[in-house]
Amino acid sequence: MTENRKTDLSAFCFPSFIRSLLAALVPLLIVLAAILLSCIIGYLMMPLIGEQLPFRKIVSKSTQLFLVLSIFPAMAYLKINREALGFAERSLFLKQLLQGFALGFITLIPVFIVLYALGVHVIDETKTWTAGLLAKKLILELLLALIISLIEEPVFRGILLSGLKKKLPIIAAILLSAFYYAALHFLNSKTEIPAQELTLFSGFKLLGAAFANLLNPEILPAFFALFMVGVFLATLRTKVKAGLGLCIGCHTGWVWQIKMSKSVFNTDLNSDYLFLVSPYDGVIGPLVSAWLMVALMGYFVYQRLNKS
Repeated sequence: MTENRKTDLSAFCFPSFIRSLLAALVPLLIVLAAILLSCIIGYLMMPLIGEQLPFRKIVSKSTQLFLVLSIFPAMAYLKINREALGFAERSLFLKQLLQGFALGFITLIPVFIVLYALGVHVIDETKTWTAGLLAKKLILELLLALIISLIEEPVFRGILLSGLKKKLPIIAAILLSAFYYAALHFLNSKTEIPAQELTLFSGFKLLGAAFANLLNPEILPAFFALFMVGVFLATLRTKVKAGLGLCIGCHTGWVWQIKMSKSVFNTDLNSDYLFLVSPYDGVIGPLVSAWLMVALMGYFVYQRLNKS
């Protein structure tokens, strides 16, 4: 009797484990397909472009484009509509953008205050700012930050998170989507291949170098910080129905502040507190990781107290 129950249990769990494993690997397969397709297209485009644009840049930008375009067939395959993806109706979406931007500003500005107070960030006195130049910089960086967020959020907190939630427990979906989000920031290569040396298989050389970069221990501080960014945004997305606008706004606020910080401040490489940031952008690092962990813990404690 006991043996039969064990056999039945294992027959039930094993296919479930396989389905979960396949769900976890599907995003990786999509990324690989996008990269390989980009390598082929990049090779075919190089005779037309010459050396005006490096091969690796063509592959990188093409991969981003294909990942964004993959949203539409993925939505059809997973039967995910616009609302399930996270988009609210227009007026609410615009409201969410502003609310998310305010959240992004509030959650990241303490990091900049601490870094400046500790002398990690110092004002770049070589630059002269006028009101017109500052206004132009603020607007341009805001638009660029918005474009980045409009590309990344529908991919990671939209189709990826929605797809994973259909196959995995919510916590696993959040963590896995955050892992992919962090990993793709470092899945790149600085290998330069001259146009005259290109072959149809040159893309595999770039692909190998890109995956090798993921094993570089020097990326760990920035990787974990971006992982926490992914967890924070995915948690926000799962707590608010059709709340992708909040994620886009928050992401925009963060990117905008980081870009403006890099324009106004320099990183003091001799600071005793340099370990709080990483070489990735001079902001993302252990301080951001710790701060977002505290913010998430505070949110869950607040939520639990409100329920009791």
